[in-house]
Amino acid sequence: MDNSGSWTNPVRARLAAGHPVFGVTVTTPSVEAAAHLTTLGFHFLWVEMEHSPVTLESLRLMVLATRGLPAAVFARVPAIELWTAKRVLDQGVSGVIFPFTSNAEKAAVAAAACRYPPAGRRGSGAGAAVRTWPEPGNYYDSADREVATICVVEEARAVEEIEDIAATPGVDAIFIGTSDLSFSLGLRGRQDDPAHERAVERIVDAARRHGKALGRPAKNAEQVRRFMEQGFLLFQMPTEIGLMEMGARQLLDPLGIGGIPADQRAMY
Repeated sequence: MDNSGSWTNPVRARLAAGHPVFGVTVTTPSVEAAAHLTTLGFHFLWVEMEHSPVTLESLRLMVLATRGLPAAVFARVPAIELWTAKRVLDQGVSGVIFPFTSNAEKAAVAAAACRYPPAGRRGSGAGAAVRTWPEPGNYYDSADREVATICVVEEARAVEEIEDIAATPGVDAIFIGTSDLSFSLGLRGRQDDPAHERAVERIVDAARRHGKALGRPAKNAEQVRRFMEQGFLLFQMPTEIGLMEMGARQLLDPLGIGGIPADQRAMY
């Protein structure tokens, strides 16, 4: 809350001030893990509903469990549709991440999905969100003002449309899905190819020209520092499972205790 009693989305505020934000990726429906993750220094939870089995019920419980805790709850929906955004917004999230934003029309749908008429096309009926929103008694105006809209650019065709995507009003950040972009470019996940680097540079240039915050995945502090030099401020950090693996290796490797090889873990 600011001095006027109005709630300010801390992620949007940090981005507007030029400060980095770090989101830990949540891929399992563990409410206790989500609540604990909000206390570790991350600025938001990236609740992954495109690639993981997290349900709306689990998302709602995460919102309830993290009330008053430092990190905000964002959700990545499986597709850019008004109804997919409405379903997660009505659970009380303060940010929506939209995948495969391939053109300006899709970016406009994303922006409209996060705002009530006349500014957007979001449907009313957010009873659950009203009960848990940080600014009591003013959900509709506050949500219109503070919900973060993040569009993921991750296809070669989106790179060709990036000027119009980045110019779309109501989009707060352009996030580069670097892995899917690599596959779309025919590189099968490789991100050190010059073609991938040129595509990233083109997206970065367009986002800067149109005043959009820039985001991308990062695995470690060294990558964060390098990407920040390129202008990135919003980072998707490893999943809770990834953090578990990192912690296990730090503990066990010095003792000479190895786990299941990485290329075999999918079998277990």
